[in-house]
Amino acid sequence: MEYTKPLAQLIEFFQKFPGIGPKSAQRIAFCLLKMQLSDIQKFARLMIDAKTNIHYCDICYNMSASNPCEICSDTKRDNSIICVVSEIKDLIAIEKTREYKGLYHVLQGLISPLDGIGVEDIRIKELLTRISNSSINEIILALGSSVEGEATSMYIAKLLKPLNIKISRIAFGLPIGSDIEFADEITLARAIEGRRLINSPEQISR
Repeated sequence: MEYTKPLAQLIEFFQKFPGIGPKSAQRIAFCLLKMQLSDIQKFARLMIDAKTNIHYCDICYNMSASNPCEICSDTKRDNSIICVVSEIKDLIAIEKTREYKGLYHVLQGLISPLDGIGVEDIRIKELLTRISNSSINEIILALGSSVEGEATSMYIAKLLKPLNIKISRIAFGLPIGSDIEFADEITLARAIEGRRLINSPEQISR
């Protein structure tokens, strides 16, 4: 027996979300149908509101309802330091440590030729433009220890070397190949605090 068409379409839609397979999609759909209509309407409004009002910050490419975002607009932040991260989830993970007080730059991805993601597909050009138009003293590379993170860090370090800017990389008390978002707050705080300077791009992989 097949599900009635509206339910089947709902289940099929939920499978579009990352990590949601057929069984998970079914559970979410049935859970949704058990909710009060008022709660479902509120949920729908929240999704529409988020999609309508949340945009990428023109400066750092964080997501925010304001532009510039709350971090870029905060006058208490140290605007001489930029922490470069791959995704917004990494920014959030570092913010939760309450250890870092500088600014961010979200690349929105990592260089990954196997996935068809090249230098032009992420926000490296915007990072260089931003550095050239401001007084930046240090760039912190917080791109994880995966193959893609290593390659992207090395590429950025090569580009920045002629600019005579201090380049550092967070210390990793993490398993090789792990993602920043999965690290606990204490480990991340110590990684920011114990970041090491990079005098040449080759030091990225050491």
